[in-house]
Amino acid sequence: MKIIEHIENRKSTLFSFEILPPLKGLGIQSIYNAIDPLLEFNPSFIDVTYHREDFVLKKRADGSYDRISTRKRPGTVAICAAIQNHYKIDAVPHLICGGFTKDDTETALIELNFLGIDNVLALRGDAKKGDMYFEPEVDGNKNALDLIHQIQNMNSGIYLDEELTIVHESSFCIGAACYPEKHGDAPNIQTDMKYLKRKVEAGADFLVTQMFFDNKDYFQFVERCRENGINVPIIPGLKPLASKKQLIALPKIFNIDLPEALTNEVEKCKTDKEVVEIGNQWAIEQCKELMDADVPVLHFYTMGKSAQTEAICQAIF
Repeated sequence: MKIIEHIENRKSTLFSFEILPPLKGLGIQSIYNAIDPLLEFNPSFIDVTYHREDFVLKKRADGSYDRISTRKRPGTVAICAAIQNHYKIDAVPHLICGGFTKDDTETALIELNFLGIDNVLALRGDAKKGDMYFEPEVDGNKNALDLIHQIQNMNSGIYLDEELTIVHESSFCIGAACYPEKHGDAPNIQTDMKYLKRKVEAGADFLVTQMFFDNKDYFQFVERCRENGINVPIIPGLKPLASKKQLIALPKIFNIDLPEALTNEVEKCKTDKEVVEIGNQWAIEQCKELMDADVPVLHFYTMGKSAQTEAICQAIF
């Protein structure tokens, strides 16, 4: 079922979450171990992240180096297929621009279509490790807007090979990311809103927010979207704090603010176990307020660990 259909048919706020593919060398059981504790809360869909290729330098005997391509977390398409087969729950693969040509993307879309996976989340992706700015691949999509156009072209039966005469029209439901506190690369909120509207006009059926810790940011963002004619469902993305280090790491990595009331409580903690308790309770209160506002879905960024999400869901569902 398409995500938009889940939302249209809902009777209350739905539950979903995101997982990471396992590190290379680990098996599918590691994924099942992360999903199983959350099944009792009836997830409507499960997102699976995609990771761009990276490069390592391998030294030769003569002292020179080879640049070796590697992916530390392979298998997004296969994991999505396994989830849908094993659990009968809709899987939503992330598709990214970084590290992929348009031909790579088309191949992935064809495989997803073969497997009956009809939801995708279209993202630009991060810059290469060590790079300050994102650089697209040669013959790759430059940004999420370009990626959405390519997916919509396939939905219309338009493939990269213009000489194809017998083609199958796919039917992907397309999700896109949005940023209540502004995308880190956007010079201002107005510009960010302009580009977000373009993604929706290009075919994004729903939006999923970056994590946030102040519901006011989400509510104001939704209001701003509606004022700008962006009327698709906007799913709030949530992540509970788990360590003191995240007070510095999360704002730096994700370009977000942490409320003073939350940071004050976390700074009093002597152990990360205490931080988890604070983080869970904060997230519980966030969720209750969001559910009272009848948000379509509560979407959790689990980072491959289900314990905190499980504890929060036990308190709210």
